[in-house]
Amino acid sequence: MNASHSTPPTVLITGARAPVALHLARLFHGAGWRVVMADSIRHPISAASACCSRYFSIPSPRFEPSQYGDAIDDILTAENPALVVPSCEEVFYLANLWMQRGFTHTLFAPEFSLLGTVHNKFKFIELCRALKLETPDTRLIENVNDLKSYSDQAHNLVFKPVWSRFAKQIFICPSAEQLAQINPTSRMPWIAQTFVRGQELSAYAVARNGKLVALSVYQCRYRAGQGAGIYFEPATNGAIHKFIDHFITGTNWNGQVSFDFIEMQNGEVLPLECNPRATSGLHFFQRPTPFVDAITLRSGDGMIKRHKVPQTLPLAMWYYGLPKALRTGKMVSFLKDLNQAEHILEWPADNGPKRGQWRSFLEMITRSMRHRSSLQQASTYDIEWNGPD
Repeated sequence: MNASHSTPPTVLITGARAPVALHLARLFHGAGWRVVMADSIRHPISAASACCSRYFSIPSPRFEPSQYGDAIDDILTAENPALVVPSCEEVFYLANLWMQRGFTHTLFAPEFSLLGTVHNKFKFIELCRALKLETPDTRLIENVNDLKSYSDQAHNLVFKPVWSRFAKQIFICPSAEQLAQINPTSRMPWIAQTFVRGQELSAYAVARNGKLVALSVYQCRYRAGQGAGIYFEPATNGAIHKFIDHFITGTNWNGQVSFDFIEMQNGEVLPLECNPRATSGLHFFQRPTPFVDAITLRSGDGMIKRHKVPQTLPLAMWYYGLPKALRTGKMVSFLKDLNQAEHILEWPADNGPKRGQWRSFLEMITRSMRHRSSLQQASTYDIEWNGPD
């Protein structure tokens, strides 16, 4: 990853549609790297950034995997990046490509099999147990008969697919009518997990060769419906730090990884699921050189510091948060929260993404209408990874 003073190293960041990809681009650019980006949409917010030297619109990894692989091959040949950093679920397709095609460029992600294990909500819990980490009781459901055996206990359980995102299809202590909507199969299994009361916390971490180098714990004050967060407050929890440090060491993790936890009244935590990719906790890291040095192992011992001001996406807050504030009579606190938070798309000398977000938003609305899906579903439709089949 070293380069001469006259030629900065190049990083390829994929998943350019995501705010976290934009943030990664800004951090690498601020640390003196040349940034190129790729994604399977036409107008991602990152493409409008002054930090992005070149953007490649490529085929969908989910629906055109062979063409996607050829496009990645072409980019690697043309740009010769010193590092490839995924940001979204395309990480699964990239790890598979590296395994199948033998690419020698450095991919900042674990091997494909480990990615698949932790993304599977049941296998993730099994892995935690193997590492002697505390977990909520979690059972695999592969058919309707398995599901029926939990009907008497459903009021104390949470049901969700092993592969899902944005809290889609989650049933918390469901009624009999809700339980009847679930149709688990061996190809698309579900889990039944003990419902644990407490505060939900999330964490984003960066590891290099089994060493934790960056950690951000936070909570989501506002969400897009029931799922993705749109307003993030920093938090601190020593039990989460200890859990993640043990997990990363035990798996020899290399790359980005994120978790959802429940913090119980006694301060202890239980893991709910793992996302082997970037999440919004990344936005709390705003010093480019220390962050990039941590990724490239140029920094010394110790964790890098994070920012401690709430972060938000104003457009999403107005779209999702305002209607809820009006319904619940919490307009004053909504405006106060919005005013005190920093805006994720804002960055010194980089106003392009704030203007470009409208074009990107329009593209997602068009996709949503075309596929008759929600905006959240449209935002990941072409890059989702839902298991090996």
